[in-house]
Amino acid sequence: MDYKSLRIVFMGTPEFAVASLDALVNAGCNIVGVVTAPDKPAGRGMKLNESAVKKYAVEKKLHVLQPEKLKDNYFLNELKALKADIQIVVAFRMLPEVVWNMPPMGTINLHGSLLPQYRGAAPINWAVINGEKKTGVTTFKLQHAIDTGNILLQKSFDIGEDETAGEIHDRMKIIGAEALVNTLKGIATNSLREVPQNEHEIQNSKLIPLQHAPKIFTETCKINWNQPADKIHNLIRGLSPFPAAFTFLNDKILKIYKSKKDIVVHNFETGKVFTDNKTYLKFSCSNGFIYLHELQLEGKKKMLVEDFLRGYKIL
Repeated sequence: MDYKSLRIVFMGTPEFAVASLDALVNAGCNIVGVVTAPDKPAGRGMKLNESAVKKYAVEKKLHVLQPEKLKDNYFLNELKALKADIQIVVAFRMLPEVVWNMPPMGTINLHGSLLPQYRGAAPINWAVINGEKKTGVTTFKLQHAIDTGNILLQKSFDIGEDETAGEIHDRMKIIGAEALVNTLKGIATNSLREVPQNEHEIQNSKLIPLQHAPKIFTETCKINWNQPADKIHNLIRGLSPFPAAFTFLNDKILKIYKSKKDIVVHNFETGKVFTDNKTYLKFSCSNGFIYLHELQLEGKKKMLVEDFLRGYKIL
């Protein structure tokens, strides 16, 4: 079977998903429909804001569906009418079974980790926060429990020592898009074997416990200066650019986006601020210092530390 003959419905919302949709379009795939989030009012004027996927789909003259509820009969009838052979999901909401089980060839999901590791909402963030040296993407078949379906294809890549979650996101969306096209080709030619995740876990078992990737909450983002430099540095880059790790400076919230660690023995209390008011700003931690490189003080713009110190003196 030629993958270009497959009738595909694509489901996604943010910019991360656009890379995959664009790769499918450029590969000559037959996208018969695009399902994305409804337009939402945003900004001061509360103008209706279209999702990144919708903007792309409209530009490419693709048929767009924007259901408020995925179990709505009108939407389900519209979806059935598209007669999709297969559905592809990238960065979309959780699907009810009536949706993911609709096409005869099932529904494929692209996930930003090497499953079964980092199942959940924030796989990129948690891989970096936990200091992983490697991550990747997985395409798999959707089933009842979230991120547990049969694995189709995986592609791994290294994480740089100072690389942020945002930088990994930008690399991953391209790697993931390529993996998705290759998955589709493999399905069409029947050259991909579906591997149940429990079997995959046994094949790759090195007695490594499964890590999870739950949603990030505010308490996750607060820096504990009693921790070692590695752990704090990983938290900062794992939450950059959003939602950002934070601490307090003169009772104001200070978000930190980029940092460097300096592991050294000292006798200072943790969380103490050091600066020359010109080029550096650092905090003491349990086994060294964290140098701030990019930051944002409450009420101010994001800026490099040198620019910040030019206009803000720390006594």
